[in-house]
Amino acid sequence: MPTPQQLIQWKQQGRAIAVLTAWDYAIAQILDHAGVDVILVGDSLAMVALGHDTTLPLTLDEMLHHAKAVCRGVKQALVIVDLPFMSYQESPQQAIHSAGRVLKETGAGGVKLEGGHAAMAETVSKLVHIGIPVMGHVGLTPQSVRQTGFRQQGTSPEDKERILSEAIALEQAGAFSIVLEHIPADLAQTISEKLTIPTIGIGAGHHCDGQVLVTSDVLGLGTWKPKFAKSYLNLYELITQAAQDYCSEVRQNAAIQEPRQFLEP
Repeated sequence: MPTPQQLIQWKQQGRAIAVLTAWDYAIAQILDHAGVDVILVGDSLAMVALGHDTTLPLTLDEMLHHAKAVCRGVKQALVIVDLPFMSYQESPQQAIHSAGRVLKETGAGGVKLEGGHAAMAETVSKLVHIGIPVMGHVGLTPQSVRQTGFRQQGTSPEDKERILSEAIALEQAGAFSIVLEHIPADLAQTISEKLTIPTIGIGAGHHCDGQVLVTSDVLGLGTWKPKFAKSYLNLYELITQAAQDYCSEVRQNAAIQEPRQFLEP
C-alpha cells in the first residue's frame, strides 16, 4: 500500500500517480484490483450515489458510511477520504474531530480538505502535527460552488497568484499532496514545478504529477460529465440494454429458472 511519503518519492522519480474515486465496496474492489494507486472517497458521491445537485448536503456520517465500505474492498491502494462541507471549516478543533473519526472508524490512510487560505493552512498544520495525513485541494473547490460556480478558476493574474500562494501555503503546512482542479494548464505546471509534493490534476492539464477523475465519469455511468472528464466506455447504455433485455425475457417467461438443487453438507 503506498504511503504519503512514497507518493512524494514517486514525484521525485517522475512516476505518475493514478487516482480514481470510489463510493462502495464493489467499485473499490475493482479499482484496487486494477492497480489504482490512490482511491479517493470523494464528496462527489453526494451527486453520484445520493442524487444531490452539489456536494454541499453530504454529512460526515454519510461519508463515514461509504468510506467504511470502500476500505473493506481495498487491499493495495492508499485510501483518502474527503471531509464534507462544514465538517472542518468552523475551527481546527472541529477538523481534528472529523478527521479523527475518519481514521478511527474507516481505516483510511488520510483525509482531503478544500482551500488554501491562511486559516485552512493553519488547520492542515494542526492535523499533520497530530499525525493525520492531509491532501489539499485548490482551484475549483466544489464546496464553494455557491460562491464560485463550476467554472474554471485561475484565469486572471490575480487568481493565478492567489492559487499558487495557496498551494505553497498547504505544502508548508505539511500537506503530502494537492489536488489542482479545473485551472489553466500553465498554472498547474507552475505549481507542480514549484512544489516538492505531488500535484493531482483534474481538468488541469498533463503537467501534474498525477491525475484523478470521478469513476462514474470514467465508466460513462451518468448522462452528464464535465468537459474535461474522459469516458472510457458507456456503462449507462450497456446497463440500460441489459436491464431492457432482462425485462423482455421476464415478460416472455424466458428468464424463469428452476430452483437449484443444493447438496446436503
